Amino acid sequence: MDMIDAFWAARQRGEFFPAAYFDKLTVERAYDIQLALIDRRVAAGEKHIGWKVGLTSAAIQQQFGFHEPVFGCILETVPSGHIFAPADLIQPGFENELCMRIGRDLPASITLDQARAAVDVVYPSLEIIETRGPFTAQIALALADNAQQKTVIRGAPVALPADLETIEAVVTVNGQEAGRGFGSAVLGNPLHSVVWLAKKLAERGRHIRAGDIVMTGSFTRQFPIAPGDRVHVGFSGIGDVETSMTV
Repeated sequence: MDMIDAFWAARQRGEFFPAAYFDKLTVERAYDIQLALIDRRVAAGEKHIGWKVGLTSAAIQQQFGFHEPVFGCILETVPSGHIFAPADLIQPGFENELCMRIGRDLPASITLDQARAAVDVVYPSLEIIETRGPFTAQIALALADNAQQKTVIRGAPVALPADLETIEAVVTVNGQEAGRGFGSAVLGNPLHSVVWLAKKLAERGRHIRAGDIVMTGSFTRQFPIAPGDRVHVGFSGIGDVETSMTV
């Protein structure tokens, strides 16, 4: 059995971080596995609709001890207000992000202005993540397992504003402020995530396609979500997004 088959078989039995591969993967090999597993999921009926860029802010890099961006694939979204049951998710959390819908195919090398011109609309969003294994101890395995991605919650789309750096996100959990951050925390400007992703995907023979969505990275650290929690994030000049989990 080759490595891709081994990871696929492990996934089918609910083992997302195969123990046989602890401390044995490079980050680059992990991306090979991630994309191969996504291709198999698409062949089985899921739809690859976009990309996530993670670990883009200093706060979240410090939280997980990994100091460069990473990417993963998005296969589904749900609307703002979605309610989860505890059984829906595995050790879940959330990040507050801007989600951008790209209106044209992008080449490997683009400028910030070209990235801006390619964005059709932007959504206030939450990325729902799952910690399906020892993330900080086995970053490569986490990337092979699609970088914690579970789903994306999107609010109403708006036109891309001119100044993304000054957008402020205010996170509340159960009515209490849990954190806040600015767009400048995301690689200086969330559009830098699109530029980084275009180059990174080209190295692997992939590209950002017209119609793809791109989650550009959290304004703050990652937060857990537990049964009974109500999460709301307001992005100044963009809009609101929220979710909750039943008890």
